[in-house]
Amino acid sequence: MIKDGFMYIAVLIFLAAILVNLPRIFKGRIAQNIFSFAPPVVLIYMGMMLLCTMKMWDLGETAEAYSTLKNPVLYAMLFLMLLRCDMKKILKLGPKMLIGFFAASISIGLGFVVSFAVFKGSLGQEAWKAMGALCGSWMGGGGNMLAIQAALNVSEDAMAYALVMDSICGTFYVMFLLWAIGFSHKFNAWTKADTRAIDGAALEEEARTSTKPLVWQNILILVGAGFLVSAVSQELGVRINQVLPMFDKATWTVLVVTVLGVVLAMTPFGKLKGTEEISNAMLYIVIALIASRADLSTMGNAHIWLAAGILIIVIHVAVMVILAKVLKIDIFTCAVASLANIGGTATAPVLAGAYSSALVPVGIVMALLGYVIGTGGGLLVANLMRLLA
Repeated sequence: MIKDGFMYIAVLIFLAAILVNLPRIFKGRIAQNIFSFAPPVVLIYMGMMLLCTMKMWDLGETAEAYSTLKNPVLYAMLFLMLLRCDMKKILKLGPKMLIGFFAASISIGLGFVVSFAVFKGSLGQEAWKAMGALCGSWMGGGGNMLAIQAALNVSEDAMAYALVMDSICGTFYVMFLLWAIGFSHKFNAWTKADTRAIDGAALEEEARTSTKPLVWQNILILVGAGFLVSAVSQELGVRINQVLPMFDKATWTVLVVTVLGVVLAMTPFGKLKGTEEISNAMLYIVIALIASRADLSTMGNAHIWLAAGILIIVIHVAVMVILAKVLKIDIFTCAVASLANIGGTATAPVLAGAYSSALVPVGIVMALLGYVIGTGGGLLVANLMRLLA
């Protein structure tokens, strides 16, 4: 059993690195099918929770190392992710794309509120916090979920249920959408959508990955800026909370980080190469930390959480299909808007590419928009669920 805090952190990061690299090591057809069902983020969730359940580390002895590292890395990660969210590009998506995206976000929030109202008696105490954090993830991404967890002080045990719901329900939903996109002609004919409006060319040039190499100077300045923003935001969060106690200091910290990230994304600083690579590395580290505190032996009603997740998705899909019929929206807009919320940047471009390779940038930009609204949307839904608790 690991009791040393530094050893605990080192083992977590190393194991996360191994799991992330598995798809690059095993490239056979069977392996790729397995990784499409259980991508590295799912493997990290489950792997760390299993090791925690097997008592590989002492939760008490390593608690200080965990609490010291998690939030500073989390806020730095959120800031670097937001640097990729150029609002000028987002506005170029056009009104129908934006309507589809926000309709997906609202229907997801509605699904969480209704599902919580149905299952609240069986989900456990303060389940609204964990579901609020997951709602942030399903509106934006993993960074938003972790930000809301910090803002609401969600326990690791409660988050374990949310992570299981996210992994299983989210994975199957991605598979469903990839299957459904094959029926695009029938769906578009049923909704009478004008597919000529789907044109990703305007965004393709701007969203194209830079051919400039990632240099160590960029890595250093981005890491330094990320941790500086993290430190300054935490200090500002404390000070703002003293003046405006309507939110606690953690919530104010997250809001300050979000504003700084969105504003700086529209400056030359947001064009620095390396934000995606470094923020992804931080994301996997934070996910490993969160999962490492969840003991699966305490999860007695995981099946209830899975049922709640299925109900959320059913409500979301029903609303999107009705909206598509009423507004004559094509399946690409509906599916990518949905997955830009629930799947984020990891899967929305894949789905867009399954429809047309020229539309991959649209999937990327729509997914990045989720990072902007995910934290605020999740906190709003969490508080609505709190009123029902």
